[in-house]
Parts: sequence; C-alpha cells; structure tokens
Amino acid sequence: MGVLGQYNRNLRLIGEAFSGVRIVARGDRIEVEGEAGEVGQLERLLGKLVEVVKGEHLPTPDEVRYLIAQVKDGEDLTGLLTDVVQVTHWGEAIRPKTAGQRQYVQAIRDNDLVFAIGPAGTGKTYLAVAVALGYLKRGEVKRIILTRPAVEAGEQLGFLPGDIFQKVNPYLRPLYDAIYDMIPAAELDKHIQNGRVEIAPLAFMRGRTLNHAFVILDEAQNTTHTQMKMFLTRLGFGSKAVVTGDITQVDLEGRPSGLAEVGQILAGIPGIAIVHLDRRDVVRHPLVKAIIEAYDRYEGEA
Repeated sequence: MGVLGQYNRNLRLIGEAFSGVRIVARGDRIEVEGEAGEVGQLERLLGKLVEVVKGEHLPTPDEVRYLIAQVKDGEDLTGLLTDVVQVTHWGEAIRPKTAGQRQYVQAIRDNDLVFAIGPAGTGKTYLAVAVALGYLKRGEVKRIILTRPAVEAGEQLGFLPGDIFQKVNPYLRPLYDAIYDMIPAAELDKHIQNGRVEIAPLAFMRGRTLNHAFVILDEAQNTTHTQMKMFLTRLGFGSKAVVTGDITQVDLEGRPSGLAEVGQILAGIPGIAIVHLDRRDVVRHPLVKAIIEAYDRYEGEA
C-alpha cells in the first residue's frame, strides 16, 4: 500500500503521468509494458518509491507528483525523501522533499556559511533549524543562535506595548514556531535558560564574536549593507552560519537589501555557498505555489 498509496491514489497519479505505459499491480508485484524510454522512467520512479517506503515514510500525493516531474526531467533522485535531517518531538521525520532542498541541506553540511534565497514556503528557515538542532545534539556546536531584523512593515515599534523584549517578540515568533515543531516547549525553555539556544533581534549581535555556534539569520532581505557586513563578521571559530531570505519581499524603504548584493560580493569564496530556491521547492499548501506563480506573472507583465 505504501508505494501504491491509500486506495491506489499514487498508482492513479502514476498512470495519468505515464499514459503510454500499461501498469498492472498484482499483490506485491507491479508489471509495466510500453515504450522503452517511458518504462525506464517508470522503473526509476517505482524504485525511488520503494526506497522511500522502506525508509518508513509514506509518500503523499504531492510528493509523488514532484518525483514524477523530476523523473520526467531526468533529474537525480538521490536523497529525496530519504535523507532524515531531524525528527520532531512527535516522531515525524524532517527530510528534503525537493532537489533544491536537498542541495540546500548538503550545502549547509559542506560549508561554514550558506545563503538560501527563495520564496515563502521553500523550507529555508525550517530546514536550517532542523540541521542546527542535529549539530547541537551531536555536540558539534555548543549553542544555536536564531536572529532576524526587527523591521517595521507599516507599524511603529514604539507604539507597541511593553519593554524592548516584548516589542521585538512578534518579529521573532516565526523562529519560535519552527523550533517548537522539533523540541517541546519545556525543553526549549531549558535550552534558552542555559544558553544553548538564543533567539534575539539582529541588533543584539553587534560587537559579539560567535564561537562554536550554529547561527541562523532569518528574513535577511531586510538587512542593510551595513547590517549584513556586521552579521557576517560575527562568525567565530567552530561556527556555522545560515542566512535566509526572499529578495522579492523587502520591507526596507529606500534602502538596498544587504542580501540582494551578497552574490556579487562573496561569489567564489571557498566555504561559502549560495543556494537559490524557487517555486518548484515550495512545500506548503498547494495554493502557496499557485499564489507565487500568479504574482510572478503579474509582476512580469507590470
């Protein structure tokens, strides 16, 4: 049932995509017959689905559709849906679901500084947090630092109630949301109290040297040139940094984004990787991908 899907829904998707191939499922055997090229693609797809199911993951229809598209485009399927990055506290495995996400996770493992640039829903922050927790649990870093700029998008911080921490907390909430998925709230509170996890606005990074840390700068499209330079020069010995953002959603008024220029400034430096994700890597509600595509068309015509 794992490969074919509940009520054979995966099999129906496969049959629609490979209409020129005759597919017959009998018990635990699947027989295919048709043109050699399509049969070869189908064998790759079925082999991948078997691998995924053996890894104790039942592929969703959206994941099957993506694998079909990858097979038809001749893309490499290595690591897709099988590379477990982290396990949530309720037992769900977090894994790269697209080729772009797989490239992103591998880039983090291979480099000390990684930039992930792409639209909403591509897993930029979520996967970075998942990888960071793995490094912390294995003792490869001593702490995780999550930060983002507190940029006012139409609202003034000064008019929000409370002290400075209460004022910036709404800007940091998405980072809490990501990490709450992976460790229980009580455990996170304990990590925060003993300094193993720190969640703070970017302004609090100035003047620090971050040794033996996994540092994630989120929403980096809202950093200025000066802020980006300040953050990047905080990196200390034994540390990794991941910088994420979407350069199509800049909230800076009249100032260029520090994220938009990093490719020009830092390209070619060993130990630095710049990964570009796109709408093919969106793994949220299917409507998110449709919305991004609609906005791309509208802005392209404007």
